[in-house]
Amino acid sequence: MMGVINDVIQAMTFTKNFRSATAEEWYVFLPNFKEPKTGGAPIKVIIHYDLQGNRDVFINTTIIIDDPKLWDSKNHSLVYEVCDELVNRLIGYSDTLLTVHAGENSYNAEYVR
Repeated sequence: MMGVINDVIQAMTFTKNFRSATAEEWYVFLPNFKEPKTGGAPIKVIIHYDLQGNRDVFINTTIIIDDPKLWDSKNHSLVYEVCDELVNRLIGYSDTLLTVHAGENSYNAEYVR
């Protein structure tokens, strides 16, 4: 499974759409996975910035996974690693509350740096 995870993460690409001054929307493309209705990106990431003064920044991140293959519990490790990589690449070292919507593989996490 580690080989599959590494291959998927290495081939992962994304595009960014601005939603508002305090939020971003990213579409994430993975090899061999697609959104079933349109054939597009299987993952959407929504990042909400809740600015509290100049030095305290708290980020709420929602990852929505639309490919039913990634909802299967046998792919839990893949979903977890891809989501962890997305937080590292898109959020960085900020404190983050993460919600992942992925069928059986849904979970919540807190990243505190």
